[in-house]
Amino acid sequence: MINRWFLAIGSVTFVSLLSLSGIAFISVNEEKLRRIIFVMVSLAVGALFGDAFIHLLPESFERSQSTIKTSLYVLAGMLSFFVLEKFLLWKHQHVVDSNNHIHPVGYMNLAADAIHNLIDGMIIGVAYLVSVPVGVATTVAVVCHEIPHELGNFFVLLHAGFQARRALLFNFLSAIFAIVGTVISLLLGSHIENFSVVLVPLAAGGFIYIAGSDLVPELHKEANPLKSAVQLVAMGAGVGIMLLLTRMN
Repeated sequence: MINRWFLAIGSVTFVSLLSLSGIAFISVNEEKLRRIIFVMVSLAVGALFGDAFIHLLPESFERSQSTIKTSLYVLAGMLSFFVLEKFLLWKHQHVVDSNNHIHPVGYMNLAADAIHNLIDGMIIGVAYLVSVPVGVATTVAVVCHEIPHELGNFFVLLHAGFQARRALLFNFLSAIFAIVGTVISLLLGSHIENFSVVLVPLAAGGFIYIAGSDLVPELHKEANPLKSAVQLVAMGAGVGIMLLLTRMN
């Protein structure tokens, strides 16, 4: 159990440090950055789908005594992320412009990202409670998802009026919520029976929603056949990484 705590905290700390990835791209021009994110989003789609269908869902059904309940938990995860996104979109549509140097959307983005990171941390924590290989696989999926996500947050903050250093600092502070989420999962999971039986399928549903609803539509915006082929290869690589990690079992 101590080993799982060490690995889980180490993994989520690494994920949190990705919030500082904007440092490496401050001097990168917009065109190069767009190409990097283009590939990373495709990789994230494959990794998220792969982790959900290769690791999380099989583990969920294996541990569950009711396939119907597990299926409902998966659907609940998808619907929960749908409701959260609807709420955030509604909030964004009702932002009122002000004369302040920092646009309110910047603070809203930080709040939403903190919640998102808390959930990611809980997902990583409960995955390590299932097994170390599942924890590693889930961490890889979160990493693939978080790199373009954190870069996007960084540039949203810059657009909202934050100076680059403040944007990096606040982005990192919101990322720390992932560590809090992991600790919560590890503490509750060791004392509450069937904790992982509920949260793992919820996480799977969340991953499926993020990949299918948020990331895949972004990929469809690219119509160039060659770039579409690159997208397919990157998605295949994401799934392949998840398959390779099953060798750790």
